[in-house]
Parts: sequence; C-alpha cells; structure tokens
Amino acid sequence: MKQFFIVLTVLAFSISSKAQTAEDSVKAVVTNLFTAMIKSDTSLLKSCFADSMVLQTIARGKSGGAEVKTETAATFVKSISSLKPGSADEQITFGTVLIDGPLALVWTPYKFYFNGQFSHCGVNSFHLVRFKDGWRIQYLIDTRRRTGCEN
Repeated sequence: MKQFFIVLTVLAFSISSKAQTAEDSVKAVVTNLFTAMIKSDTSLLKSCFADSMVLQTIARGKSGGAEVKTETAATFVKSISSLKPGSADEQITFGTVLIDGPLALVWTPYKFYFNGQFSHCGVNSFHLVRFKDGWRIQYLIDTRRRTGCEN
C-alpha cells in the first residue's frame, strides 16, 4: 500500500510539473493579447508587447491597392481601454508557429466581431522575441477584409 502512494505521488508530481513548451509559451502571449482585448484589460495588453513594438495593418487604399497603416502600441492600448468589456472579440485559430531560439513567428487567421456583430476577417502575422522575462510581441501586421470570410 505504501508503494502505491509513493508511485501515485510521483506520478501526480510529474504530471503537474510538466514543462510548458516554447510553442505553448508563445501561443500563451498571443492568447493573452486577445483575452486582454475582449476584457479591455490594458495591464494584460501591455504585458504582451515589447517596448519597441510595431503594429501595422494592410488595408485597401483609396486607389484600390494595398496600403500599410502604422499604429503605435500606446494608441492601440488607449483604443482598447475606451471599450466596454466584450466589445472587441477577435477569434483566432493558430496556423503556423515557428521558433528559432529567441525569435518566433505566429500566423493566425481571425474573425473580428465588434459589439457582437461581424466586422471583418483576415490574418495576423506576429513576430515575438524571447526576452529575459519571457516572450513579447515585437511586430504585428494584419490583413483586413469583409469578404471571403466564410461567415
């Protein structure tokens, strides 16, 4: 009986102490970003970003061609802080996750809903850097469209 409890204790300890993989920790940062958005939690949102984070969107310009728009992380955080919790709901699926040492790339197709209404869809491309305190989003660029979203 004593051996059974020893085996059970060792098994429980090994299951609970399972190390998070690099991919899991990268995905956690991306997931935290969208959790922060839907909760309008600026503290959690800021914790996802590197100090020199770059945020860009590829949109259709007035001439019909691609146009890249840049927004500061501070402006993005401010816009999220002004929303009621539940307003900004970006639903992602994880596509590709690539990691090489301190660099990670994450590709996430998404659908964005604002106040419960479908707004647009596209793809996010994240570049994360692993700093001493963990992974942070260094660069985020996305596409936005209203068609071809399979709503």
